[in-house]
Amino acid sequence: MNNFINNCLQKFKEKKIPNPELDIRLLLSFASKKRKNIFLNNLDINDIDLEFFNSLILKRLADQPVSKITNKKSFWKSEFFVNFDVMDPRPETELIIEEVLNIYENKNKKFKILDIGTGSGCISISLAKEFPNSNITAIDISKKALQVANKNIVLNNVSTQVKTKLGSLDDINDYYDVIVTNPPYLSEYEYNKVQPEIKKYEPKIALIANDNGYSFYKSFSKKIENIMKKNSYFIFEIGNNQLDECIKIFNNTNLKLKKISKDIQKIDRTLTFVKI
Repeated sequence: MNNFINNCLQKFKEKKIPNPELDIRLLLSFASKKRKNIFLNNLDINDIDLEFFNSLILKRLADQPVSKITNKKSFWKSEFFVNFDVMDPRPETELIIEEVLNIYENKNKKFKILDIGTGSGCISISLAKEFPNSNITAIDISKKALQVANKNIVLNNVSTQVKTKLGSLDDINDYYDVIVTNPPYLSEYEYNKVQPEIKKYEPKIALIANDNGYSFYKSFSKKIENIMKKNSYFIFEIGNNQLDECIKIFNNTNLKLKKISKDIQKIDRTLTFVKI
């Protein structure tokens, strides 16, 4: 392997970057003159724009995630444009898609979905692709996030299904069959402990919630059922160790807990409520 690449790998390892070989390969592919997938075992260094690649290496060494460098992140079955205005889609959030698929086995069913705090639009767009007759409203309080979501809606050819709206839950006056959300749920204390990649390059507004991480859940418990149809579903992501408190928050509502789903690390990650 080229000495230059070996040196980059060594720097990544010294920096304790997880999966350094994978990151190097992704950055090499991004710097490829033909924009093709590069593999380290058959690397032709003449294929690489080395000056550009070196600039990418410096960004990664400054804690910038590969996704923010390449403006690409995979989620569910699609690839999404991402930048500093939105949080990267996480694999654990795919549980929300799985839960909606578990509820509606008929993929041609017509129903209305609300996605609160859509960010990159990854949840809305993934659901639109799975349910081609669904009608989805994707809301966010960030204009810049909605610009990213709208870009992804066009890139994924779901403009007829997914409409964005600037605002919060208070700006919604319709009724939905399914409401989904991955809200901010970190406390200030938890946020202060996150990796530099997150703290430096992801929007703080998408991560921190007041009331020790529970403010959005408390707001949902007071308002969400007012825009839900009978027998409709509310599916949302929660943080580590938030299960008991979240269940307690929804105790005095007309919502019944239907399912608790765990992520790949066996952490309680999504709650599914049904309006009774």
